[in-house]
Amino acid sequence: MADTSFDLIVIGAGPGGYVAAIRGAQLGMKVCIIERENLGGICLNWGCIPTKAMLRSSEVFHLMHRAKEFGLSATGIDYDLDAVVKRSRKVAGQLSGGIGHLMKKNKITVVMGDATLPAKGKVAVKTDKGTENLTAKNIVLATGARARELPGLEADGKLVWTYRHALQPPHMPKNLLVIGSGAIGIEFASFYNTLGADTTVIEVMDRVLPVEDAEISAFAKKSFEKQGMKIMQKAMVKKLDRKGDKVTAHIEVGGKTETHDFDTVISAVGIVGNVENLGLDALGVKIDRTHVVTDEYCRTGIDGLYAIGDIAGAPWLAHKASHEGVMVAELIAGKHAHPVKPETIAGCTYCHPQVASVGYTEAKAKELGYEIKVGRFPFIGNGKAIALGEENGMIKTIFDAKTGELLGAHMIGAEVTELIQGYVIGRQLETTEEDLMNTVFPHPTLSEMMHESVLDAYGKVIHM
Repeated sequence: MADTSFDLIVIGAGPGGYVAAIRGAQLGMKVCIIERENLGGICLNWGCIPTKAMLRSSEVFHLMHRAKEFGLSATGIDYDLDAVVKRSRKVAGQLSGGIGHLMKKNKITVVMGDATLPAKGKVAVKTDKGTENLTAKNIVLATGARARELPGLEADGKLVWTYRHALQPPHMPKNLLVIGSGAIGIEFASFYNTLGADTTVIEVMDRVLPVEDAEISAFAKKSFEKQGMKIMQKAMVKKLDRKGDKVTAHIEVGGKTETHDFDTVISAVGIVGNVENLGLDALGVKIDRTHVVTDEYCRTGIDGLYAIGDIAGAPWLAHKASHEGVMVAELIAGKHAHPVKPETIAGCTYCHPQVASVGYTEAKAKELGYEIKVGRFPFIGNGKAIALGEENGMIKTIFDAKTGELLGAHMIGAEVTELIQGYVIGRQLETTEEDLMNTVFPHPTLSEMMHESVLDAYGKVIHM
């Protein structure tokens, strides 16, 4: 490699890293990006994208079974798990290749290998050709995170899986245990349950999807149970006994320990930041529970060293990482950068039904001392939802009673992951209830429910 000195070196080419690199290049910087595995990181290769491809297959499969409702006939409905996985891998491959093209287009130097930071402003990369020593005034850590492994519940790829194994399953589970009901756990539970696995979900907290509004969690639980899932809340897997082709799970629930047999277990108990083997301790970088401590501008406190995305802590979302990447590149270029505020970031879960939210839950708004007005609207009251055959869902909005500020929005039902951005923009523009009420929503659309939910908060709802 001829050049070894850069304006910006980005470590990790996931949705945080590659976006930081592109924005840096656009702003005239000489940029190098280092990746040890796949361009696009976990998100494109083993996370957001391939899971959505698989969930789309299960959604189509689910709809095929409902053909009769729509005046259609479909017989001999079946699936080919290998083909479903193959399509998902192809989608991931296409996007990962696209990142390579973007790197070339923006004249970004790509180095494949493992990076360490031997000193401030220096990066050593272990490649298959040896070690390359690079220097840069600015370094961005975007090394992401990996699945948390609990002692005794470690994955083996055969009986006990992480998300990676679940994306390339060695077999179709017949009797599946999913440990953890956050977005990752619930999405896999939804996928395999729809394809016919007898699915049990265990959550240590008092409700599934614990970061969501309590009302949405309760609605989700009811929907999942209706689909045949077993949900165990306030429960904990103490140990797994593996024997032959079965796993016996020792589950502590209500002060007693029960044992249940499964042929497959998916562990989705959170993530840990990839902070090891980078040389961060020697540089004096502060690390708190596997995450790099930063200020609101993603600065680590070490001159010229930034951390973005999952390695910098919650919320662990690709879109948060990308925005931080842009912000840091602009900050380095001396532009006016806007910090990313966690409460402005929407969370989306692509289970069936979908779940999406932004801002504060009702409980959080009360805890913060707001006097609130809450509106709700059910999918059953919406013409488009009925026409689609998707009457199961609701939209909930929370306002500051004093100022009319939109504090939070929470949805469950068909396509809510697409609808949520209306409220995200509303919050960004500091919209009040009056602005939303005076907005004309097109008909017939699911988005009209967003209008009705606002009207309901102020006792003006029309279709309920």
